[in-house]
Amino acid sequence: MFGSLYIIATPIGNLEDITLRALRLLGEVAVIACEDTRQTVKLLNKYGIRKELISYYQPREGRKIPWLLDILKKGKDVALVSDSGTPTISDPGFRLVREALKEGIKVIPVPGPTAFAAALSAAGLPTHRFKFAGFPPPKREAARKWLVSMKEEEGTLIIYLPARKVAAFLSDAAEVLGERQVVIARELTKVYEEFIRGNIGEVGAAIASRVLKGEITLLIRGKMK
Repeated sequence: MFGSLYIIATPIGNLEDITLRALRLLGEVAVIACEDTRQTVKLLNKYGIRKELISYYQPREGRKIPWLLDILKKGKDVALVSDSGTPTISDPGFRLVREALKEGIKVIPVPGPTAFAAALSAAGLPTHRFKFAGFPPPKREAARKWLVSMKEEEGTLIIYLPARKVAAFLSDAAEVLGERQVVIARELTKVYEEFIRGNIGEVGAAIASRVLKGEITLLIRGKMK
């Protein structure tokens, strides 16, 4: 009988944001595949968990898939975690899940934190419909075209951005989408958690003289009917 592949969500900042089920399974599996072993070991150390870790990150994840599948086929369980939040959501893991399913291996989600859901819940923008867009293309011109493709979307847009690119991205968003309500959610669940709310021009002005750091989730109100 094959083992199971557990897709385990881990905290996005505050290490207390983890389920009892996740902690139990992290202690029971044979091996934990993680995006960065240095990040995962912080969580495991807090809860006294000692487990074999394997680094599983882009673009080298393909090299680890055969090894992990072999463990699973021997009847041992494997956990997949990312640095923070839910694996495969703008993080490595899709290829491993796909190959495991092809082999008839059971894939089991263990739900928990994800940055976009936390940001949306407290942003104050409409939540009945939204589009999780993930990371925009890295080059600015491509990112502008990417914005154009979402101009008619009526749901709240949710975007992940490196902090250093937020100001330029907001400037482009104002040109492409027009003046809309936006929310910057920064360092969610961490010591310096912050929400910056307003229209694009107001938020752009608020951050113009600042050097933003940390993880940014940007929310933009969808097109009004």
